[in-house]
Amino acid sequence: MAKRDDDYRFLKIKDAFAAINQKVNLIGVVVEFSIPKQTKGTDCFCRLKMVDDSCQSLGISVNIFGENMEKLPRVQSDGDIIQFCHVVIKVHHGETYALFSKKLSSFALFEGKSSGNFIPYQVSPKYHSRDGDKKFISDIRTWLLNFQLDAGMSNSLSLSEIKEGHSFDLVCKILHVFEISKDKWMLFLWDGTDMPTLSIQTKPEDEMENPLPLQLESVPLPRDILCTFPSTGTILRVPVDPENGKLGLHLISCDKWIKFSNIICKEQSGLWHGMLLPSTKLQYLSNEDKIVLHRQRLYDDRASSKGDNMPLSSFPRPSRLTVTDHEDVPFVTLMDVLTYAESTAKFKCVVRVLATYPWRVQDFRSPQGVYRIRLTLEDPTARIHAFLCAEDGEKFFDGYPPIDVLRRSQIKWLGITESDDGKVVEMAPQNPPWVKCCIKSYYLDKRDRWGSRRFRIFNTRISTLTE
Repeated sequence: MAKRDDDYRFLKIKDAFAAINQKVNLIGVVVEFSIPKQTKGTDCFCRLKMVDDSCQSLGISVNIFGENMEKLPRVQSDGDIIQFCHVVIKVHHGETYALFSKKLSSFALFEGKSSGNFIPYQVSPKYHSRDGDKKFISDIRTWLLNFQLDAGMSNSLSLSEIKEGHSFDLVCKILHVFEISKDKWMLFLWDGTDMPTLSIQTKPEDEMENPLPLQLESVPLPRDILCTFPSTGTILRVPVDPENGKLGLHLISCDKWIKFSNIICKEQSGLWHGMLLPSTKLQYLSNEDKIVLHRQRLYDDRASSKGDNMPLSSFPRPSRLTVTDHEDVPFVTLMDVLTYAESTAKFKCVVRVLATYPWRVQDFRSPQGVYRIRLTLEDPTARIHAFLCAEDGEKFFDGYPPIDVLRRSQIKWLGITESDDGKVVEMAPQNPPWVKCCIKSYYLDKRDRWGSRRFRIFNTRISTLTE
């Protein structure tokens, strides 16, 4: 009997560092974990870090192998408790860690400090509950009442602060995890801020053969998913394709604040996208965490400001290149436009004009003299195509100005660089200014209002074509 009691004794984490090559039992709070992935063999693998009252800052990492993704721990929330039985303490390259064997070890996951439930929400196949477990879990929960892990506020950036190609830590919400094609997944991350604007590197004359994409995913998200997203702040796409190995992204909890440690962002067609690294780690955060409260307060202040939904980089005001007939109407974002509850509506936005189709201004009108232009519009939340047609085009351009006047206007709102002698600088990136415009939505097919929904610009005009 004494041997059995000793076998089920939980070792403090600080004491585990001295138990090299010994089989031990551990219990503590999960503070960090990796995304589950397929190994080069047949197993699946993840790594997590746990702490207890004896080792609050350092903690110990546990390497876990399982037969499939579903048999690996799936942490659901911050402060959740995990217990391991029969893990072996190892040292590799000076790092001490615990090794979980799928044949010998077991684990159980319990809700954290706010719960009075002692039934685990996930267990491994070899787990056996014991009468003494309840006391250990209760002790951990009591300790948790006065413990809060520092998420590293000073080391974490917001999406508005990132730089291309630089690794950083990000505190954000995972809004959604979507399988965009077989074994190709995408994370949608948000923190309420606007990512920095990017210059357009492609040639504007290539819009017909190689148009700028409206989103990174080849097919837009279903409307019911898109309508769950916030309408203010950039949503960062993080594509993960099969080349990075099979990852258990579907096991990650959504709509929770989370810290990504060590990710990078890059540019593609003027759109930001994130990249997970082999060293990327995740950590669920409490809604009361200091950095979460800070992020939420910044977003709430923005939502209540007089700037409405103007892009942060357009302050103190957008360019005066355009004016509208509805100056007193508040601005909305393009995400507001996309997710509006009615298929037909009118909006006022601050956007950048990234491209025109056709490109040549002499082709802006049909052979019958009717304006027919497709503009690619962007704000921090989305991109859309909006048409400028017929009488709306006449109002926009104040009639039918000469070709050279149209061309000068186009250069200004596309942000095309000119030399001192007025010639276009080849290969220079575009940096379009922020402009105001009114947008209306309509549909082409009454039987498929959402599928045939389109947008056009109206009641907007160039303030001066010669400025």
